[in-house]
Amino acid sequence: MAGLHKLVRKAVLPAAGLGTRFLPATKAQPKEMLPVVDKPLIQYAVEECVASGIENIIIVTGRGKNAIEDHFDTSPELERFLEDHGKSDRAEMVRQISHMVRFSYTRQKEPLGLGHAVLTARDLVGDEPFAVLLGDVILTSEVPATRSLAEVYEATGCGAITVEQVPREKSHLYGIVDARPAPGQRWGDRLLRVNDLVEKPKPDAAPSNLAVTGRYVLPPVIFEHLERIKPGAGGEIQLTDALRMLAKEEGLWALIYEGRSYDAGDKLGFLKANVEIALDNPEFGEDFRAYLKSLKL
Repeated sequence: MAGLHKLVRKAVLPAAGLGTRFLPATKAQPKEMLPVVDKPLIQYAVEECVASGIENIIIVTGRGKNAIEDHFDTSPELERFLEDHGKSDRAEMVRQISHMVRFSYTRQKEPLGLGHAVLTARDLVGDEPFAVLLGDVILTSEVPATRSLAEVYEATGCGAITVEQVPREKSHLYGIVDARPAPGQRWGDRLLRVNDLVEKPKPDAAPSNLAVTGRYVLPPVIFEHLERIKPGAGGEIQLTDALRMLAKEEGLWALIYEGRSYDAGDKLGFLKANVEIALDNPEFGEDFRAYLKSLKL
């Protein structure tokens, strides 16, 4: 029954990675600040949080990531310049970026994996459920993915992750869930009970074709699991290992995502995101579509 469990009010956005897949563009700027059409990559995740009812966003940063904090900070000089030059609409757009939600920052001093980045936010999260959004994954749907996961948690008290179907021959690129149907829930066939997770299995060893897509809502007990697991390859603490513990000991849901997704942390995925999101732009989408059709491909 809804209302028995704490509301999901906080989100953690890990943004301390080195962005090696985008070198040399990320040598001196954060990958999270690369523009997808007219907004930095991380802003899409922040806007999803706002649309999902999140009140406090905790961004886990690292060295060389100051541009992220600057982007979400106030910019009175820029606002004043725009106002003085008759660009009040742009001034308001800039103003809204810093007032969307309450931001907190903590620093991951070493790149020791996604699980370690989440653990770094423990003190700021406290003893309450929270969302985790991978900022290089853009999800677009009528109901935000994070909102859907929050509703699952608030109704059941168990953590939840988004999954989507991928070609089985590409299972080695993703974390794949071993899950079973969970009848009786209002999400129908979309909601599954997770038995286990397998990180990047070979196609013939994959338990399903359902891949984890970078959105999580987790109970605070996940921090205890993150402290218990041993570092894996490269000394990294993997979130997947903690999720496996959570699935076995407290329970974990997988919600099949309905919408479009872009792995914008990959160069090809980044280009696809730019093209498709640009086509949806009300200002210049039709002109861009006409331009693409004019190309001799």
